[in-house]
Amino acid sequence: MAAEPTCVKDNPEPVYPPIVVTGAKGALADVVVYVKGNMDEYKFDTPTTPAVLDQKNCMYVPHVLALMTNQDFHVINSDQTLHNIHPVPRDNHVWNQSQPAGAPPIDRSFPNPELAIRVNCNVHPWMRGYVFVFRHPFFAVTTKDGKFSLDGLPPGNYTIEAWQEHYGVQDQAVTIGAKESKTVSFTYHAAPESGS
Repeated sequence: MAAEPTCVKDNPEPVYPPIVVTGAKGALADVVVYVKGNMDEYKFDTPTTPAVLDQKNCMYVPHVLALMTNQDFHVINSDQTLHNIHPVPRDNHVWNQSQPAGAPPIDRSFPNPELAIRVNCNVHPWMRGYVFVFRHPFFAVTTKDGKFSLDGLPPGNYTIEAWQEHYGVQDQAVTIGAKESKTVSFTYHAAPESGS
């Protein structure tokens, strides 16, 4: 960051990559929890509210973002410097667009479901984030409280998957009956610190 005066000014304290962000009692933020699969037997409306990615203090905010296929992906630049948004998908169109300070928002969408699309800034190599695209609305990204909710899931048998950037993926099978609620939790374990 030392080469970018605006970023240094916006970050007087050291900045650490938000790869593992914890809250109280070790709760994990930025875990994407979702129903695995496309649920093609159902039809879901595309949300009209955009999913917003901000470039703030020379970081992507939020670090992990989830949205539905064809939902507006709305990118803004709150900084007083040039940024560059470069998603690198496998199943969607790759694009790369600069966004100067004060420029209007960039509006794009992803037509295909895809997990963990890496988003880079070619101007500031420490800026990295992830975008998840689902064909259904049954997904959530945890905040520092570690909580999530997948509301309105039709009765059936499902695999619920949790993704965390550093710790990887976990799956749990769950059966939901009519008008039934279930509690699911995921626990990630950090590698033990090596003794000296």
